[in-house]
Amino acid sequence: MASQLLHHRILHRGTAPASAPIDRRNLRPPTTCAAAVTPSLHRKLRVAVIGGGPAGSSAAESLASGGVETFLFERNTSSAKPCGGAIPLCMIEEFDLPLSLVDRKVTEMTIVSPSNITVDFGKTLMPHEFIAMVRREVLDSYLRSRAQSAGADVKTALVTEIRTPSTTNAPYKVIYTEEGSRRELVVDVVVGSDGANSRVAKAIEAGEYSCAIAFQERIKLPDEKMEYYENLAEMYLGDDVSPDFYAWVFPKCDHVAVGTGTVCSKQNIKMYQRGIRDRVKHKINGGKVIKVEAHPIPEHPRPVRVRGRVALVGDAAGYVTKCAGEGIYFAAKSGRMCGEAIVKASEGGERMITEEDLRREYLRKWDAEYVTTYKVLKLLESVFYGSNVGREALVELCGDEYVQRMSLDSYMYKRLASGNRWEDLKMAARTVGSFWRTQIVGREMERLKL
Repeated sequence: MASQLLHHRILHRGTAPASAPIDRRNLRPPTTCAAAVTPSLHRKLRVAVIGGGPAGSSAAESLASGGVETFLFERNTSSAKPCGGAIPLCMIEEFDLPLSLVDRKVTEMTIVSPSNITVDFGKTLMPHEFIAMVRREVLDSYLRSRAQSAGADVKTALVTEIRTPSTTNAPYKVIYTEEGSRRELVVDVVVGSDGANSRVAKAIEAGEYSCAIAFQERIKLPDEKMEYYENLAEMYLGDDVSPDFYAWVFPKCDHVAVGTGTVCSKQNIKMYQRGIRDRVKHKINGGKVIKVEAHPIPEHPRPVRVRGRVALVGDAAGYVTKCAGEGIYFAAKSGRMCGEAIVKASEGGERMITEEDLRREYLRKWDAEYVTTYKVLKLLESVFYGSNVGREALVELCGDEYVQRMSLDSYMYKRLASGNRWEDLKMAARTVGSFWRTQIVGREMERLKL
């Protein structure tokens, strides 16, 4: 999160601002399309959404609200992806989320450097601002229920196979197991929202991508220690907790989530988890581990995200940001954009759609809004997370109030904040100075070790 917030001015330059919430009841699809292929008119366009996380549920809600016959598959409605659970403030309004879903309203944020220098990153928060902490099982359940209320048929079932058609206009077949029985469903369109190990992506040969692994323990603390984390989130940087990412302590309803992640050293993830536990041991002593979680996190968008009448969204598409590992907002946003694209292209479910429809109405619009974000974050991650020198420089820069205000505006509202060119130039100079100073500090620390 830290370097994403820090460099919003570079990150969002040249990208469109996040769109305002859309009243899907008033969507008006186009009335003509030369490439249209009319489906069987005895029923509406039929779409299978595979995966019931934020991406799939948001897609299913948009589809069902727009008049498309929608089936949402989720294999286990009682569990959820391991996740830090931080969502930006704008997501609450944009997705009309009730505040009852929010476990903690974080107003204090600290970033801790490899040498244990601590910076308060929440100094410039406005009185009404906070970072919302949610539990994924609670958020996911709410979004699935809302999709169901909109008209989606929610199935607790394991999808085992997607059979692609041999001709252009033939249907797809979704093979799944429900209540121990093997069944199949014929559909016109498939939305793959089934995570990093997506079966849908494999079915359309969408290509591989590298994955990080996130490891997290949920720890229930004694009341007096939980009080310390009432509205505080912590991020830790250093080779001891991750060679290429960060570790975190995030507050939940009655416990804290303590975790870390890595791409380059996945086999050592438990060692890094011990590292973060050691860093915070005086704060979590007496706590009881109530759940241990691990999950792959995609590191970049897949080579193919649309093929035929199949579209990938969320983790299946690779929409987790570098540096921050932020995925919830972008998953929900991609699902909604994809669902609305299908509604628009199909004229409310009245006509067949094509691959070109999906590319035009979903993929190109997504890339126009967010592709620069992902590219720049990749660069920033390599600069700041590649060594302890970079991490020390990052923490030093995060102490600047101008950096904080501009960065928080960008993170919480997904928009380009109005900045000051002179301050931007000074920030760039401070970045260079921070690297120079931290290199000296790093060399001295290594010398003293000897």
